[in-house]
Amino acid sequence: MLFTNVHLATMADGAYGEVRDAAIAVKDGRIAWLGPQADMPAMKVATAVTVHDGGGSWLTPGLIDCHTHIVHAGNRSDEFEARLNGATYEDIARAGGGIMSTVRATRAASEDELLKLSLPRVLSLLAEGVTTIEIKSGYGLTLASEAAMLRVARRIGRELPVRVATTFLGAHALPPEFAGRADDYVDEVCKMIAPLAAEGLVDAVDAFCERIGFSYEQTERVFKAARKAGLPVKLHAEQLSDQRGAELTARYQGLSADHLEHLGAAGIEAMAAAGTVAVLLPGAYYFLRDTTPPPVAAMRAAGVKMAVATDCNPGTSPMTSLLLAMNMACTLWRLTPQEALAGCTLHAARALGLHEEIGSLEVGKRADFALWRIARPADLSYAIGLNPCRAVVNAGKLRSPAL
Repeated sequence: MLFTNVHLATMADGAYGEVRDAAIAVKDGRIAWLGPQADMPAMKVATAVTVHDGGGSWLTPGLIDCHTHIVHAGNRSDEFEARLNGATYEDIARAGGGIMSTVRATRAASEDELLKLSLPRVLSLLAEGVTTIEIKSGYGLTLASEAAMLRVARRIGRELPVRVATTFLGAHALPPEFAGRADDYVDEVCKMIAPLAAEGLVDAVDAFCERIGFSYEQTERVFKAARKAGLPVKLHAEQLSDQRGAELTARYQGLSADHLEHLGAAGIEAMAAAGTVAVLLPGAYYFLRDTTPPPVAAMRAAGVKMAVATDCNPGTSPMTSLLLAMNMACTLWRLTPQEALAGCTLHAARALGLHEEIGSLEVGKRADFALWRIARPADLSYAIGLNPCRAVVNAGKLRSPAL
């Protein structure tokens, strides 16, 4: 397969890496050649089974949503109203709402029902050029229910043209049956990891380290269990307060620390040294009407790689547009459009441990890319409500944005 008459934003080193008037060749699901069309070897044209004229489109790596809770049941618009009437996220959680509201609904749903509810959310992302999605568990909080969520995530990857990375988030909230016994529940979470991994359901392990979640010490117990199972870790860290979660994640060579509105200097230094990616989630910041932004300038100065994701979830970021997340990251936190695009491609891939496979346009990498009707790459972060995606290629297979 050969695409001609395109402009490339390769994102190979986190910069746009623009190649105008370019072509890209795909063979066996991998990028076989790319560069200026004038330099294209004649044999690439002669041996191409299919040649597509890109019509002057821009071609970028497929977008990657590296932090979602997209598999869930239930609706929490009532909490949206409550927050607008003065209730805080912590007030709602302590009253039995928040995550526990979704836990009750998710536990009550079958795997088929969860799949049916989740597919429209995934399709919304796929329409915007997304080719890889991370999906967390964390709304079951029992071995059976967590396994059901992760099985649904795997089914999404089989039934739709999208790569799915799964994350076990058993340490998301304290279930009611363990009220007052957080340490006992952490023991249960640690015991869940091995059977879930044995079933092939887990690519990484996550936790919610926060005053209303789990302590530094409890989180470290989960990380130790993950390490014993040979699984990488990531963390919901410093969203509401500085619990030193980012430092802990860095100490375990974690893939990413996510949220980070209250990240301090020590956490930034630790993440930079460990190569832990900062996953920024502007949807939650916006939806919760937060006023403490993550320290973007300090992370930039320290060389911390920054990814951007939707955090799609029913309580604090019911958003299924990665393009909107890019715009929010720029508008609310002053990322540059180049940083936002890198945050949804190369750095998002790094946050999943997949940066050698996807996230940039380079020979040998998986042929995941999107074609856009735009004048320049910054347009992807600039326009709101317009989907300029023209076509998507997943592992070398061309598809329409709409499925």
